[in-house]
Amino acid sequence: MTKSELVAKLALKNNITKAKADQVLSTLVELVIDEIKNRGGIALAGLGNFIIVKREARKGHNPKTLAPIEIPASKSVKFKSAKALKDAIN
Repeated sequence: MTKSELVAKLALKNNITKAKADQVLSTLVELVIDEIKNRGGIALAGLGNFIIVKREARKGHNPKTLAPIEIPASKSVKFKSAKALKDAIN
C-alpha cells in the first residue's frame, strides 16, 4: 500500500477530506520519528514497538574489488510486532 492509498482509506473510514487525512498521517509520522529519536523508542498498542538498535563498527569488503573496508558504527530502528498484529496475520 502506498501513502496515497493509505490517505484515501483514512479519509474514507473517518469521513474527512484526503488533505486532512494526509495532514494527520504526516503528523503521526513526525511524532513517531521524534519519539524514537528523543526517547529511544515508541510502543503502539496493537501494532508493536519501534526501538533504536546500535550496530558496532565492523570489517567488511567491497564486493566488486574484494578490498577490505571498515564499516562504521551506526544506529538503526528495529520493529517488533505486537501479539495482536501477529494473531491477525496468522
